[in-house]
Amino acid sequence: MGLDLHKDIHFVTHPGPESIRLLKEGKIDAYLGFPPEPQEMREQQIGHVVISSIVDRPWSQYFCCMLAGNREFVRANPVATKRALRAILKAADFCASEPEQSAQFMVDHGYTERYDHALEVVKALPYQWREYSAEDTLRFYALRLHEVGMLKSTPQKLLAEGTDWRFLNELKRELKG
Repeated sequence: MGLDLHKDIHFVTHPGPESIRLLKEGKIDAYLGFPPEPQEMREQQIGHVVISSIVDRPWSQYFCCMLAGNREFVRANPVATKRALRAILKAADFCASEPEQSAQFMVDHGYTERYDHALEVVKALPYQWREYSAEDTLRFYALRLHEVGMLKSTPQKLLAEGTDWRFLNELKRELKG
């Protein structure tokens, strides 16, 4: 975009509520928010969305989240690793098929206070773990991070030395939806 992240932007980190307050007061220019904060900000008419990784290309064509495991744990505990990944993928399927129940679960277990915000988020997420490519996602984000100097390894090296898609590929076959 023509910006030099080292010269043109000064990154600061604050807890979410403080960042929202600073944005509202005009003391910071932007905020990277995660649910339920964007919903709360929209409700209070604080700022406006510049990019939404859920709907805006190219970000919307990739996973928003990925699971990483400690290399030694995964090697020593392949059954537990696969079970954990299976549970997470089945939970994603449940959220997609039962958004109201999933949102209520988040409220009941204290993950958020607002059912309406939880439901909005659960319904907005694509849950396309069978269709998206984890390898393409990692390559896409690694390239962005490498370009701005936040990642030293090249995407190719990261993929070659730091990934193992066996569990995901096996579960894609096992959990055909």
